[in-house]
Amino acid sequence: MFLDEIADISLKTQTDLLRVLQEKEITRVGGNQTIKVDFRAVAATNKDLAMLVKEGTFRPDLYYRLNVFDIELPALRDRREDIPLLVDHFIKKYARSMNKRFISVSRSALDVLMNYTWPGNVRELENAIERAMVIGREPEIRPSDFPLQVGSPERPEGGLTLEEVERGHILRVLESCDWNQTRTAKLLEIDRVTLYNKIKKYGFQKGVPAGS
Repeated sequence: MFLDEIADISLKTQTDLLRVLQEKEITRVGGNQTIKVDFRAVAATNKDLAMLVKEGTFRPDLYYRLNVFDIELPALRDRREDIPLLVDHFIKKYARSMNKRFISVSRSALDVLMNYTWPGNVRELENAIERAMVIGREPEIRPSDFPLQVGSPERPEGGLTLEEVERGHILRVLESCDWNQTRTAKLLEIDRVTLYNKIKKYGFQKGVPAGS
């Protein structure tokens, strides 16, 4: 059983979970028969549970039930020496799934990754590499291939204002995804309605050059 962000569950749910952990019994939704279960619980959180216990928002008995074996994983920004290894892994992973011939990241692009703070941790790094491989040109990832929040383009195409940079970036991703709006929205980390409104705002049309 994997519980992501366990610190955010309500006290009532914490009580229910504690009962399952202690008694190893569950009752199906809508049922009234108690069922014995055998499992191991793995809980993950980015919160300080000990502090939440002191604040009274997390049950101490549940905390001690879960805290049998503690593994602390530092944030990516605190273990930057792992970034080159992770980048190499993600390049190989997406080169296979996308059937692309990316084999490396340029020195300047790696510098961008090493100097970024990575608030989204490893998941954000993986997403940045995936998007770079969708947008970039084989065989090497360059700084301009990264999302705007990770690395600034070497020279934005079409202008330097924020609106011009956004316009050019959205168009590049659309074209790289063959105008698949669902995938484009995912890579841009926006919803499809927002993407639709951007397409309408900038007058994008598949097969029609921008500005025509």
